[in-house]
Amino acid sequence: MADQADIHHLESRAGLPEDLRWLVAKYPRENWLDHDNVHGMASMWLQRHDMFRELGGMLTAGIGDYREGRMDAAQFARWFAPRLNHFLGNLDGHHNVEDHHYFPVFAKAESRLKRGFDILDADHHLIHEALERNAHSANGFIRALQESQDKQRFAADAYADENARLVAMLTRHLDDEEDLIIPLILDRGDRELLGSD
Repeated sequence: MADQADIHHLESRAGLPEDLRWLVAKYPRENWLDHDNVHGMASMWLQRHDMFRELGGMLTAGIGDYREGRMDAAQFARWFAPRLNHFLGNLDGHHNVEDHHYFPVFAKAESRLKRGFDILDADHHLIHEALERNAHSANGFIRALQESQDKQRFAADAYADENARLVAMLTRHLDDEEDLIIPLILDRGDRELLGSD
């Protein structure tokens, strides 16, 4: 049984289990933007996820710029703090809305996908822990920018590792969440799904 749980763990799975992919097989990703039901909730979801991907990429690039000497400590601190706060705050808020509103509504609308929403909910807990580690590491890094070069390098490496882990987890989660939710929205439409609450 432990092996079964491990294959669904966010940091070890390669995608959703096959038995949860029947709607994405019916509505492949490459056709989503052409579907009549993509406007509204599906479009909002995809835009929000693209924003998280973009912000994660910006933070990864920014820490790389600092480590490569393209930004000094003061420049980096001014650039980094507001972007990190925006990223972490919005991601946490987005997950709360999904967990408390959308996931229960979607699971009720299509009970065959309930296990998928349980997997996504478990992801959120892991991502929340990663967000906390990321914030802690970032705060240590920002404090270290006032200290010696060695302490700055050590803190930058520690933050870069936490950021890379978070971005990898988030990338897998966003892709899997879209593969579960967007086809459901395309299949049912906003009105039917939100009316099933």
